[in-house]
Amino acid sequence: MPELPEVETVCRGLAPRLVGRAIVRVDQRCDALRIPLPPRFAERVTGRRIAAIGRRAKYILVHLDDGAVMLIHLGMSGRLVLHNGSPRAPGRHDHVIFHTDDGGHLTFNDTRRFGLITLAAADELERHPLLAGLGPEPLDEGFTGAALAARLAGKRTCR
Repeated sequence: MPELPEVETVCRGLAPRLVGRAIVRVDQRCDALRIPLPPRFAERVTGRRIAAIGRRAKYILVHLDDGAVMLIHLGMSGRLVLHNGSPRAPGRHDHVIFHTDDGGHLTFNDTRRFGLITLAAADELERHPLLAGLGPEPLDEGFTGAALAARLAGKRTCR
């Protein structure tokens, strides 16, 4: 399973190449990964422009220009592969392919189908069931030794 540093690296690699790009077509080659894809998923993201790419825990957050956010989790074997130029023939485990206005395409490939892609409203992300119970972000400026000590104050563990 990709760990948090790998997910951060994926986000940082995708952002310069995808932010500002429009999704012109989505090839949805299966209906469900770990969870079913949202109803009318391909229709809902086609024509949208990618406004930002970020991360919350191990979830990749692709912010779209209409206020929707694609939450992507790579699961145990998932990958996002960015291709430039003419599309190649999809592989057996290429489940969702996003075609962009510059002729490139982003492929979500997941051999074991433990990954997921879903949609959420940007203003509801903190309350989304997949994100609501997550702890603080270790890369945020507010995550300091003092903040950690405050959260651990009064906690007891075996020594």
